[in-house]
Amino acid sequence: MTPGGARIPSRPGLLSRAGGVPSLIFVGPFLLYVTAFLILPAGMLLLEAFAGKNGPTLSYVAGLGTGPTLVAFRNSLVLSALSALVGLVAGGLGAYFVMRPGMPRGLRSLVTSFSAVAANFAGVPLAFAFIATLGSLGMITTWLKSAGIDLYGMGFSLYSLPGLVLVYAYFQIPLMIIVITPALEALRREWREAAENLGASSWDYWRLVGLPILLPGLLSAYILLFGNAFSAYATPYALTSGIIALVPVEISNVLSGNVMLSPQTGAALALGMIVVMVVVMGLYAALLRRVGRWTR
Repeated sequence: MTPGGARIPSRPGLLSRAGGVPSLIFVGPFLLYVTAFLILPAGMLLLEAFAGKNGPTLSYVAGLGTGPTLVAFRNSLVLSALSALVGLVAGGLGAYFVMRPGMPRGLRSLVTSFSAVAANFAGVPLAFAFIATLGSLGMITTWLKSAGIDLYGMGFSLYSLPGLVLVYAYFQIPLMIIVITPALEALRREWREAAENLGASSWDYWRLVGLPILLPGLLSAYILLFGNAFSAYATPYALTSGIIALVPVEISNVLSGNVMLSPQTGAALALGMIVVMVVVMGLYAALLRRVGRWTR
């Protein structure tokens, strides 16, 4: 303000521009990374999926509706949904019991450390570990058979969709424990005490207070587990040698197979995976909006 009382006009534009330079320095590399490794590859897949020898074509994308491809997408969706559900339930319950009051603090550190290792233990080593333990001649299978329990005679097979769900659970459950632990820590003890003082049972507390608060985190964790299983390639390929049709395995077959080499088909399959994840994320956003209404 001038001595005469006149107000000096401020220039927020200069301040915002000056403050935007440091932000651009930090955000710029991230935007370049996303563009180089996410947007550009997705655009190249889109172009290649519609590229034919004589110009643009819909034949490769239309091939996604054929029998073998539909089987691969169905198997991938079922495997991802079931393994994510197993990880959600078992991992959520495991994290809850470990974090209960009165549990030894060392147990929590042990479970967290093991989960951090097991969540990244996948691929060929994980497949070999399960073959050595639960394969047709695995250690546990042999022990149970000597005790009169024939797992494979009862219909179990490690090289099937239920077997893959069991294998995927090895890294899905620890990943769920890591993801849901911060959400469980955010539940205040005062909320439970207030509910108990008002006469609520433990079931009432979880049904009316705990689960509605955790529901956004649980939905986010399920989407993460679903995507983690949907894109897995090394573990199912090493375990089943491509016997079970899965989309990542089919992409590998058409890109590096000796029988058929078709990059356009691989691009169309990858584009189908992107569409599936976009639809799943859309359903997640819609559910999250509904959950937001309940928790207001």
